[in-house]
Amino acid sequence: MTIIEQGSGAAPQAAPDLIKDTTTQTFVQDVIEESKRQPVLIDFWAPWCGPCRQLTPMLEKAVRAAGGKVKLVKMNIDEHPQIPGQMGIQSIPAVIAFVDGKPADGFMGAVPESQVTAFIDKLASGVPGGAPTAAELLQEAEAVLAEGDVQTAAAIYAEVLTADATNVAALAGLSRCYMVSGAVDEAKQTLAQVPEAKREDAAVKAVQAMIDLAEQAEQVGPIAELEQKVAADPLDHQARFDLATALNAAGRRDGATTHLLEIVRRDRKWNEDGARKQLVQLFEAWGPVDDATVEGRKRLSTILFS
Repeated sequence: MTIIEQGSGAAPQAAPDLIKDTTTQTFVQDVIEESKRQPVLIDFWAPWCGPCRQLTPMLEKAVRAAGGKVKLVKMNIDEHPQIPGQMGIQSIPAVIAFVDGKPADGFMGAVPESQVTAFIDKLASGVPGGAPTAAELLQEAEAVLAEGDVQTAAAIYAEVLTADATNVAALAGLSRCYMVSGAVDEAKQTLAQVPEAKREDAAVKAVQAMIDLAEQAEQVGPIAELEQKVAADPLDHQARFDLATALNAAGRRDGATTHLLEIVRRDRKWNEDGARKQLVQLFEAWGPVDDATVEGRKRLSTILFS
């Protein structure tokens, strides 16, 4: 990508640092702190990225046309991989807008110039509000993650960690984002940063359960084969157990619960109460207020106490 600081169509009133490059060391000042004064776009790019070469000039043109209401900061992910890694950026070009110290919007790919202009015009119109607290950021991250916006959630958790690298809730949250994205190794590396004294934190244990379940799922066979085994022999509890593990990995929580409950119903003592223990691990991974957890606990109680 060609780094262009000046070009045709530049607004005469543009500040000298309206468009700049940043590093891992200067990211907080260039993006987080600066966005508390005005919106800042960060453009994640790499020299080998063809679409980046198309997008960056359009970004620069639109930012200059905004007349100083928005700034553009560019980060070469080859030279500075830590920040995009923490933010969960898995493909480029990726553009994230920061407002009031936190991610506010973004897009990926070399979108048309009209879309770039509309995006920046919207950003330049102003977003009210002061700098949020860590607790507010964590609450927002949880909300957007629940809505399925993994990238924004990861960016918010990373922002909290930028200010406090030992924030357990943010470490657990970022690790969960990696798990939802299927990046198990990155999730394990992030969770490993949690101090030993905090390993029993509910959020940490929940992500650890997700990791354990994902690793278990790698050891079982395809769902179709396991279903055939269970159909052929309903008393093959190991096949049913493996099927539940595979179904959970595929996001089929109700099916996973049903098969484990069936083992509990048929033989509570099988594998040293293994089916019930696995259910508890599933509930921990899903979270206490998840519909599947709430319903699963009801069904388990009915079997245990009826």
